[in-house]
Amino acid sequence: MARKRVVRTQPITVPQVKALLGSLGEENLDQFQRRSLDYAAKFSKISSESAEKLLRELKEEAMLDEEESVQIVNCMPKSIEELRVFLAGGRKIIETSKLESILTLLDKYREKEEG
Repeated sequence: MARKRVVRTQPITVPQVKALLGSLGEENLDQFQRRSLDYAAKFSKISSESAEKLLRELKEEAMLDEEESVQIVNCMPKSIEELRVFLAGGRKIIETSKLESILTLLDKYREKEEG
């Protein structure tokens, strides 16, 4: 049996997992992949395309790192208190105005999906 080699790892959002596994076709997925697709379908809060755009904006405009951005997109927090949980575990102080601008950005994507 040939060993598979990991070339690189990259954090991706739950909506991106849904799109990736969905593109493979459910009949081609093993049991674990089907469970992952089911989970992703239930817990995706926005589309894969919106998730990719939002990730880019969070990294460029809010200057967040990849991991923080992915977690924020996965959970789409609705308050400053919820948002603080994802940003360095409270180890660094982040201005309230920055947190508010991140929430405004999240709300913009929430409205796109609902509207």
